Amino acid sequence: MTNETWGEIREQLEKRLGKHNYTTWIEPLKLSVLKNGVAHFEVPTTFFGDWVSRNYGEHIRNHLNAAGAEISRVEFAVGAGAVAAKPMRTAAKPAPRASEKTAARSRLRDDDLPGAPLDARFTFDSFVVGKPNELAHAAARRVAEGGPVTFNPLFLYGGVGLGKTHLMHAIAHELQQRKPDLRVLYLSAEQFMYRFVQSLRDRSVMDFKEMFRSVDVLMVDDVQFIAGKDSTQEEFFHTFNALVDQNKQIVISADRAPGEIKDLEERIKSRLQCGLVVDLHPTDYELRLGILQQKAEFYRDQYKGLVIAPGVLEFLAHRISTNVRVLEGALTRLFAFASLVGREITLDLTQDCLADILRASDRKVTIEEIQRKVAEHYNIRLSDMIGPKRLRNIARPRQVAMYLAKQLTPRSLPEIGRRFGGRDHTTIMHGVRKIEELMATDSQLADDLQLLRRLLQG
Repeated sequence: MTNETWGEIREQLEKRLGKHNYTTWIEPLKLSVLKNGVAHFEVPTTFFGDWVSRNYGEHIRNHLNAAGAEISRVEFAVGAGAVAAKPMRTAAKPAPRASEKTAARSRLRDDDLPGAPLDARFTFDSFVVGKPNELAHAAARRVAEGGPVTFNPLFLYGGVGLGKTHLMHAIAHELQQRKPDLRVLYLSAEQFMYRFVQSLRDRSVMDFKEMFRSVDVLMVDDVQFIAGKDSTQEEFFHTFNALVDQNKQIVISADRAPGEIKDLEERIKSRLQCGLVVDLHPTDYELRLGILQQKAEFYRDQYKGLVIAPGVLEFLAHRISTNVRVLEGALTRLFAFASLVGREITLDLTQDCLADILRASDRKVTIEEIQRKVAEHYNIRLSDMIGPKRLRNIARPRQVAMYLAKQLTPRSLPEIGRRFGGRDHTTIMHGVRKIEELMATDSQLADDLQLLRRLLQG
């Protein structure tokens, strides 16, 4: 295979993977040789080769085969001896001399930042703003302006599919456009941990420290995954402090508030709580409808002539209240199905096509969602609801949550008790009966329950 053919394949990969991913991960690759059904590539670093192998190796192999190369696997190695070197996943790297480390750090460039690929779809323009997420959106916008740090870190938390990752990607995209000279690094907590472990194995911890402390904006998604990982937490703590001391912006996301992440060190919880902590609430009907309307406009452009009957989007916004990913996936399936069978998207077609999703959505209210929604409604801490405090302003909302858990979920009394701080099933039974008695005489409580039911069931 000639270099010209590899150049054509690179152009195809750029179209498939996008400009940013291509520039970061494909452009630095150098095709060394094709030998015995194996394509050997030179890469700048061990981590780089491992990342490309796991995320883009299959894409590269498929394109090589399409060009007639007959490749069974793709291997990556550092330096000119790529053919002789072992594959990245088994390569053992000798400890570099001090002079080599200094030279490596002096060559550190933005292209060397081992960030995760950004999704081109996740921008501020494509983010639908509603009451449940307006504060998180406003805070993300402020950070994306790239001005002086006003709150550090920005901590975004919420359940699955509520827009945390979308906002993280949007911030990174906006910063790259507004201030291309900024060194912006976005990655998941799992990737941070993997790279730290890799640096320990390769005996290149100082290079790791230098790289992560040299960024202007550090963005770590799903930080709950480092909980319980002592060495990774230690390194994350020191990286966090080093960047804050330099007045560098940090953006973190998780599926729950810092204080509620089990096995996360207290000193890290304290640091994460010292900035702005923002909760992305579960979507309400209006926000879900807005998301569907935006997505439907996009699909109308793709599927020319496809008609969607009045009331379909409203029906979906009402019935599918679990998370945005499920909602968007349902609409994607609906448009694809209607296009294939050549029919108008009616309510009957929607119910037939999405029967499994609609059934699943009917039973998706969880005890955790009930606890969070009740805590928000009564303005108490979630930790107090499941904790031991017996003050009336905490005990009554706790009983309301117990009652709703019994009414809206299929969970048994002992299981509900375990979710409420390990309480006995008789305590849950007492709480349920108490609320049932009060509903007959307390109109305010009855109104609260009606509102909470409506919020939880979409």
